[in-house]
Amino acid sequence: MQAYRGSLLRFDPAGRPVYDEDGLLVVGPDADGRQRVQDAGAYAAVAARHPQVPVTHWPGRIIAPGFVDMHIHYPQTDIIGAPADGLLPWLENYTFPAETRFADKAHSAEVAEFFLDELMRNGVTTSLTFATSHPESVDAFFEAAQRRRLRMITGKVLQDRHSPDGVRDEAEQSLIDSEALIRKWHNVDRLGYAITPRFAPTSTDAQLRGAGELAAKYPDTWIHSHVAENKDEVRWARELFPHARSYLDVYAGFGLMRERAVYAHCIHFDDDDRRLMRETGTATAVSPTSNLFLGSGFFDFEGADRVGYHYGLASDVGGGTSFSPFTTMMAAYYAGREGQTKPGISIAPSQLWWRHTAGAARALGLESVIGNLQPGCEADFVVINPKATPLLSRKTSLAANLEELLFALIVLGDDRLIERTVISQAG
Repeated sequence: MQAYRGSLLRFDPAGRPVYDEDGLLVVGPDADGRQRVQDAGAYAAVAARHPQVPVTHWPGRIIAPGFVDMHIHYPQTDIIGAPADGLLPWLENYTFPAETRFADKAHSAEVAEFFLDELMRNGVTTSLTFATSHPESVDAFFEAAQRRRLRMITGKVLQDRHSPDGVRDEAEQSLIDSEALIRKWHNVDRLGYAITPRFAPTSTDAQLRGAGELAAKYPDTWIHSHVAENKDEVRWARELFPHARSYLDVYAGFGLMRERAVYAHCIHFDDDDRRLMRETGTATAVSPTSNLFLGSGFFDFEGADRVGYHYGLASDVGGGTSFSPFTTMMAAYYAGREGQTKPGISIAPSQLWWRHTAGAARALGLESVIGNLQPGCEADFVVINPKATPLLSRKTSLAANLEELLFALIVLGDDRLIERTVISQAG
């Protein structure tokens, strides 16, 4: 058992912040030796319940849940900031050429190590991650994550048409490879597998049907893809699947919408699409820096809340422009202003934070496992220095309440805020 003292941020089941200015987090091993939160709350009360537990004190620091990134591409690490006219030219000119290199296991492994270093430096402790169509890219990522004892999710990309040589696969073999990878990696240590059609236009009916059959056979896996990101993409999907009511309905027709299904973007939706998300338990990974960078549009936060379905925040590197959750939260605040019909701030700072931690965990089907620091959660957390820069120090010292403090961190923060990232180690 070990205890950590500092200001403590966590969330209640309704998504409201719980903040102890002088708090104590007590962690200890479960039956498998994995560190979990045993107790949390005000220092005086919690310390009295654990008088023999040694305490590490971080004065002036905030102990907060590790961030959860709901959609990110590790093979696109090297193409952040690549200029393009929009999504489809960006894929053609930068993404696909970069991803062809991931047939090489050594290259995949080198990028995976750098990528995970970058996540840890920015306080991201779990991500739902795209690999490439090459099984080598999946093995390399899982091997690197397993060595670090991280909770990570990825899967082989499925794309058997409208893709160039070097990334295009073949339907039957792609499904055989996917099932072999599920059996090899899913639920091993803290790893999870995601069945991953790139997006509907790059898969044949046979591949999408097979993906749906895998999803039914392995119901605790994830499903991970893109939908309704870009108007040109939406038109293309309509041409390819004329019998579907909408782009999203394509996935429903192939059995690819359920709990633990996550679709990135979901910008060009109507309320029928939103209701389909709600009724199937499917979640959206909102990727605001990518949407702004590629000119794709703005996620409708008010529409999602009105209909009521799960969503959380994502960086979408490399279309996204930063690994930093603070950059993502700030961009979500900007996007929330677009089309806002009610006066006031677009999204409360604590809600932005929740959508990138416990709310994202809920959307992934991992509520009470990650993304929070309530008893029973795995003890992945970050230590934040609110005085990491002179401007932050000045601004945070003026905060009159928690919302002002969190907003100052979101607006002015970057990787310098993350003093350390602590992972729930086993053994």
